[in-house]
Amino acid sequence: MIARIFYTGGIPFNLARNPNYRAYYNFVANHGMGGYVPPGTNKLRTTLLQQEKANVERHLEPIKSTWPTKGVPIAADGWTDTQKRSLLNFIAVTESGPMFLKCENTEGQAKTKDYITDLLIDVIEKVGPKNVVQVITDNAANCKAAGLIIESKYNNIFWTPCVVHTLNLALKNICAAKNDEGENPELKWISDVAGDALQIKNYIMNHGMRLSMFNSFSKLKFLAIADTRFASVIVMLRRFLLLKESLVQMVISDKWRAYREDDQEKANFVRQKILDEIWWDQVKYIIDFTDPIYSMLRAADTDKPCLHLIYEMWDSMIEKVKGVIFRKEGTGPLDESEFFNDPELKELAFKLLGQPASSSSCCERNWSTYSFIRNLRRNKLTPERAEDLVFVHNNLRLLSRSSDEYLTGPSQMWDIGGDGFEIFDGVGILQAANLTLDEPEFEVMIAGDD
Repeated sequence: MIARIFYTGGIPFNLARNPNYRAYYNFVANHGMGGYVPPGTNKLRTTLLQQEKANVERHLEPIKSTWPTKGVPIAADGWTDTQKRSLLNFIAVTESGPMFLKCENTEGQAKTKDYITDLLIDVIEKVGPKNVVQVITDNAANCKAAGLIIESKYNNIFWTPCVVHTLNLALKNICAAKNDEGENPELKWISDVAGDALQIKNYIMNHGMRLSMFNSFSKLKFLAIADTRFASVIVMLRRFLLLKESLVQMVISDKWRAYREDDQEKANFVRQKILDEIWWDQVKYIIDFTDPIYSMLRAADTDKPCLHLIYEMWDSMIEKVKGVIFRKEGTGPLDESEFFNDPELKELAFKLLGQPASSSSCCERNWSTYSFIRNLRRNKLTPERAEDLVFVHNNLRLLSRSSDEYLTGPSQMWDIGGDGFEIFDGVGILQAANLTLDEPEFEVMIAGDD
């Protein structure tokens, strides 16, 4: 009967690892429940939801009690839901993990600096101005202007542009197709290589026989990286390099040459590119000189304290990029890095050194939670009810991760993975507490479990 709930309701099998699922059945098995009637739809979405929200808020109080001593950053980010309504969410990045605070429905509102400032001030006042150390947003002009207004209003709060967003914009400028329009003609070859890789991938993935050939030569799969993911082009090219030998073996095989039931012009293009060592050298060069940026992006794409490392990491990153290019092309001297000392005041240092440097790490994952909860099958949820569901969903996960059961036993890392792990853009992956861009070890672990 339990299994039929999964089968008829289209429920992911991963729910069986959920500690609340297990606790519910343990409770039923150990208590006399004669005559009990489970709650209906209306009660689930109204009174019980509000009771659970209040319950979660009570359990969050111990975490909030540390804010006067350790300080807390507030991250803000915008998103558009399935009904094209614009939303702006606010996350407190705590030592235990990201805590969902609120989501503002900004539909029909002009996103001016003053409007964003008012929203930030409202959140800051609720958290407590003395508790807030920094506000993290993306680098849009209106967000930057709002950040500067916040700094002028509160002398203890500073605005930080999201480091991950900044680095991702840099990678997009390097790899994006807009280079074809002549904005960066010297980088056009990079977008050409990325376009070739995408064309190879799409050709193989969209032709059943070619995909079958590929699978027979490779245990590794292509990663379906969403365009919204950070460094998506770099992630794709890094996987291509791992697949090189398998791709070469595939296109020189008798099966590849004998099959002629699809577009032969495209098949020849794929074969020529895969056998072109110059093309692979270009792929390797792109990965090599973007690797310092990619590595720093991964290091900053976390909810953990890292702001105190960013300045040195940034200087080191620039030097490493220059070093790779200098060794390859023999141009330009290398600059020396400059470092600065930590704050002298112990209390201030304690707060500053505990700050993250990214709003994207927690906010992007939270938008995945929104799309998980407010999907095409639940698109009639009001913004207020969706906000309550996300509040309970996110913060119950936060509380769960501090328990011993989260690290061991049948509920180990229950909120990671799910049935769609291979896509690497589902809610399960993005909700992972400590995962960043692509995690080969995690992929192997989940695939092995499956």
